[in-house]
Amino acid sequence: MAMVGYVLKRVLMVLAGYLVAVLVGLVALVAIYVVLSSLPNAPSYFELMQFTPVAVLVVPPLGMFVYFLTIVVTGMQTLVFALIAEFFSLRSFWLHVLFGGVAAAAGFMLLWPDAPDDPERWADLGIIVAAGLVAGFVYWLIAGRDAGFRRPLIERLG
Repeated sequence: MAMVGYVLKRVLMVLAGYLVAVLVGLVALVAIYVVLSSLPNAPSYFELMQFTPVAVLVVPPLGMFVYFLTIVVTGMQTLVFALIAEFFSLRSFWLHVLFGGVAAAAGFMLLWPDAPDDPERWADLGIIVAAGLVAGFVYWLIAGRDAGFRRPLIERLG
């Protein structure tokens, strides 16, 4: 019965880690766009992006829409990775951070499949991948450090 409790705890940690990581990743995305748009000689495209992401944080319905859209486009690949990480007890910091960037890029590709062919979207892709790296780090902090359905030996003995 204790094993069922431990597995349930891990499932809840994965879910909480993912939801918090998506939120922090979106905040990181806004911060990156604001910082890049304030740089000298920034492309004129970034002038618009200086205000649009901030609107996502300031207008709650718009923010919730973007949050849930992000969950929809990144949920499946994140679920697959989380199950693999838990099953094989993959706890590597770099692995989780890298996967955060890959999941963000995959979600971006679902929304804009022609992005690799459009050089104007490369900057957006890079910014979204950077925000995904931050999200992967947050996920690792919450759930990835202790990944694995098998409890450590010390916990089983205690």
